[in-house]
Amino acid sequence: MVFLDRTRLAERMRRALAALQVTPISIDHVVNSLVMTSLRGVDSHGVNLFPHYCRAVGSGRINPQPQMRFEDTAASTAILDADHAFGHHAGALAMDHAVEMARTTGMASVAVRNSTHFGAAAYFSQRAAERDCIGFAFCNADALVKAHNSRESFFGTNPICFAAPMADEGPFSLDMATSLAAWNKVGNAQRTRKPIPPDWAFDDQGRTVTDATLARSLAPVGGYKGFDLGMMVDILCALLAGGPASKDIPGMYRASLSTRRNITHFFMAIDIAKFTEPAVFKANLQSMANRIRALPPSDEADDIVMVAGDPEKRTYQVRLYEGIPMDDEKFAEFLEISGDFHEALASA
Repeated sequence: MVFLDRTRLAERMRRALAALQVTPISIDHVVNSLVMTSLRGVDSHGVNLFPHYCRAVGSGRINPQPQMRFEDTAASTAILDADHAFGHHAGALAMDHAVEMARTTGMASVAVRNSTHFGAAAYFSQRAAERDCIGFAFCNADALVKAHNSRESFFGTNPICFAAPMADEGPFSLDMATSLAAWNKVGNAQRTRKPIPPDWAFDDQGRTVTDATLARSLAPVGGYKGFDLGMMVDILCALLAGGPASKDIPGMYRASLSTRRNITHFFMAIDIAKFTEPAVFKANLQSMANRIRALPPSDEADDIVMVAGDPEKRTYQVRLYEGIPMDDEKFAEFLEISGDFHEALASA
């Protein structure tokens, strides 16, 4: 295990992407999203993905110099053709456009087509929350979640993210996959040869497994309810944007890296000022969260009472000081990109 200094790591990630002729604005969003996500402890969607993204650019899946195009379809709706850009870049543009429209209309939505993996959904919803809006972010993905009562998958992990500003701290942020666990967490367990919980995944016959190498599909969160939430995300993303359903998206790791995936996203912003004073809203949400945190823990609780986003905020403070942890095998992938990543070690 190594620990990486966030500033030095970000600088060397920027250099590596620039060497691949990625546009500066794409570089900004990719690096900012990945580093922020790792600092928050969401390692499955943080800097661990960087070597894969570099390979995807080099092989043609991700367009390093996209020509993205907005089509405003009404005063509060738009569609963005991402031209196979980094999803981090496309998603940030889409959310910013939704916020801009919401300043006039109160609420606005942007659907995105022809995109790629966008990392952690919180990166986008929090952009809205930082501008005194409530932000929603959705994305479909290749079929990995076992259909209820079937042995096969149909929908992806299809994340849902909701963020809202608070008075005295960073935004409230609910960022959840509609599967019980993200596939990247299973991948991390495969790489580190660690067992996974028995309720995370299934083999090719639909049987639960603890050996991550046997996992072929994921369990939906909440049984059939989570599976249908995944369907809701596909409706918002694939059907509104005119892209493929999860079942028809090439696998992130299984398909050739020259294969473009045509992922779709959906973003929505609500301007709080059109309903109530933002300061009052933020104070009330802060009070709500604090009242929940003050509840007595149950006898069986393994931690204090928290609201969504609290574990990430706690991890963020720790990693600002200690650095971003990474297993040796993953760090070796960074060194294959450039030996300069040695200089990102927290002890360097």
